[in-house]
Amino acid sequence: MRLSGTGAIAGLAAGGAGVGASQAIAAALPGTTSPLIAVANRVIDWTPRQLKEFAIEQFGTNDKPVLLASVIAGMVIVLALVGAMGRTVGITALAVLVAVAGVVVLADRPTTDGPILRLVPVAVLGAIALGSFAWLLRAAPDTPAPDTPAAEAAAPPGFDRRNFLATVGVLGAVAVGGTVAGQTVLAPGTGRSGVRLPPPRSPAAPLPAGTALKLPGLTPYITDNRDFYRVDTALRVPRVAVDDYRLRIHGLVDAPIELSFQDLLDLPLIERRITLTCVSQPVGGPYVGNATWIGVRTRDLLSRVGVGADADAVKSTSVDGMTIGTPLTVLTDDRDAMLAVAMNGEPLPPEHGFPVRMVVPGLYGYVSATKWLTDLEVTRFADFSAYWTSRGYAAQAPIKTASRIDVPKSFARIPAGRTPVAGVAWAQHRGIERVEVRVDRGVWQPAQLAERDGIDCWRQWVWQWDATPGNHMIEARATDATGIPQTEERVPIAPDGATGWPGVQVRVD
Repeated sequence: MRLSGTGAIAGLAAGGAGVGASQAIAAALPGTTSPLIAVANRVIDWTPRQLKEFAIEQFGTNDKPVLLASVIAGMVIVLALVGAMGRTVGITALAVLVAVAGVVVLADRPTTDGPILRLVPVAVLGAIALGSFAWLLRAAPDTPAPDTPAAEAAAPPGFDRRNFLATVGVLGAVAVGGTVAGQTVLAPGTGRSGVRLPPPRSPAAPLPAGTALKLPGLTPYITDNRDFYRVDTALRVPRVAVDDYRLRIHGLVDAPIELSFQDLLDLPLIERRITLTCVSQPVGGPYVGNATWIGVRTRDLLSRVGVGADADAVKSTSVDGMTIGTPLTVLTDDRDAMLAVAMNGEPLPPEHGFPVRMVVPGLYGYVSATKWLTDLEVTRFADFSAYWTSRGYAAQAPIKTASRIDVPKSFARIPAGRTPVAGVAWAQHRGIERVEVRVDRGVWQPAQLAERDGIDCWRQWVWQWDATPGNHMIEARATDATGIPQTEERVPIAPDGATGWPGVQVRVD
């Protein structure tokens, strides 16, 4: 088959305009997902666990832009190839792609109740892509035969090249404008700026003096909202309006309830400083942060609905369809697990779950930290499989004792003499009792710990090293309050968190 360059341009322009317009329509219709995001979501869902872990390790919190860029690049190639097939074959292939997009949207993580509304962006995609593609090639030849002269195929009788290029330009503007509008002016409001947080009934204890060590390069004790790690599967941050928000609590309970955002604010609120850790955290990695949270105790809510005797789990669901399974025991004991509405003194940032998310001390986020929370089902582990557990991760995942070296950075060049080695250590809901440091596999030396701020928060530490010239390996290990030290054994992230001692290589001059 001989491919048409004119058709490739037409397919790319028409398909791009359809995708851009569908992005804008999806943004304007609450509860719908654009075909592009739906396809990208399916790519995430179908990606093997090992490849996801590799993407997070290589790209960090930029894994989502990289994935979306890859999907867009693939879309560009496919649209160009479809268009290059010519008018007859190209329209048929394009129609098949639109139909596939419709199936993917219907199979995507549910964001609305009615399938008709969910298909509106798909209909817009199909109408614009197919209509403009057919119009662009109305006077162009179908796929040229192999023996067609190049000049004749390039400029057939009646083909207006200037009109063709002008239309391509208009469609390109629709593609860009629709995408930008979908992200900005048409994006639904959340009402976050109007939220007024009542004072917590149970405020956090005053921060003990000496909790934060004043060392350049050391991670701050309280992580700023802008610097707090974000690891989730949401390619587009859900925008949930507080006026429309509803939280459903049901399942194996005596009295199911549905609560509005204001209902939650009217309940007794607690304030606690809690360190969160992602299971994707490699040894010495960045996916851990400490913040002050305000929310409603989960045990108060579960007590209100009356939990059935045979329940052992709570399945939580995000507004974008993400599911997480959490042991019932940790949601009802004394650890102050909460449905958080505020982070570091302000309503939750959209990227961190506004308006409501779960915060559970002592568990990795994939079994406890549901963002954009909309549903709590009291159930049994035997009766469901959550998103990550169905992909090979453990159903229950207490955080392992860990530490990190922040100062000096790996491969740093430092002067000889007295120099600080410092970092953070965490073992949520057990607490950190000791941190030790060694150089070049020598004797372990005790580090100085900052003051303790509860067992659910990390602790900063520092050790003064008399550095001598040469290349050196510095390692650290922490011991939790139960007396169990951080293990040297290196295990991967799956199925329940990585282990090993963090180390940095430095050059002393």
